[in-house]
Amino acid sequence: MGDQGFPVYDAKRRTWQDPDTILRVIGLRPGDVFIDVGCGDGFFSLPAARVVGEEGRVLALDASEWALGRLGERARREGLGNIELRLGWAEEEVLCSGCGDFVFFGIVLHDFRDPMRVLGNALRMLRPSGVLVDLDFRKDSPVGPPSRVKLTPEEASALIERGGFAVEEVRGVEPYSYLILARPRLEPGASESPNEP
Repeated sequence: MGDQGFPVYDAKRRTWQDPDTILRVIGLRPGDVFIDVGCGDGFFSLPAARVVGEEGRVLALDASEWALGRLGERARREGLGNIELRLGWAEEEVLCSGCGDFVFFGIVLHDFRDPMRVLGNALRMLRPSGVLVDLDFRKDSPVGPPSRVKLTPEEASALIERGGFAVEEVRGVEPYSYLILARPRLEPGASESPNEP
């Protein structure tokens, strides 16, 4: 989303939504593959790239060429060579088959034209042991989109469950957000072993 998506600069946004703290809470580690769907200009992609390091990867998808250009510029300035950029719509793009340790939706679930299709793509990108992360604003939050557009944690969880996931945790992220962690719902007899990238 970046500065176009929020009427604040990154430094101000960090005072109420710290990406490093959120990535630590979800359990991102060195060597992981982090897929940032609707990455904007890299508010989460850049810190994720620092965490996963040279052995890991960040796959960053957005429909805005401007935002991806800005993300690419920031990555180059920092010498981060582990971010792969993809221009496209989340409903249409599958960035890998079973390679992701995390698929991350950062304040974007309410934006998708076809959330079921996006969630289906997320299932295809995640390892069986991978985690879908949905970060979003509470309806009473003074920042973000209008209240009528925002999803409650219950609405978002129901959507994610319908998309083939089992919600494992819903927690508040003060002062304005909540976080949902979910895993692919495996069919009986399905393999737990991760797929290769």
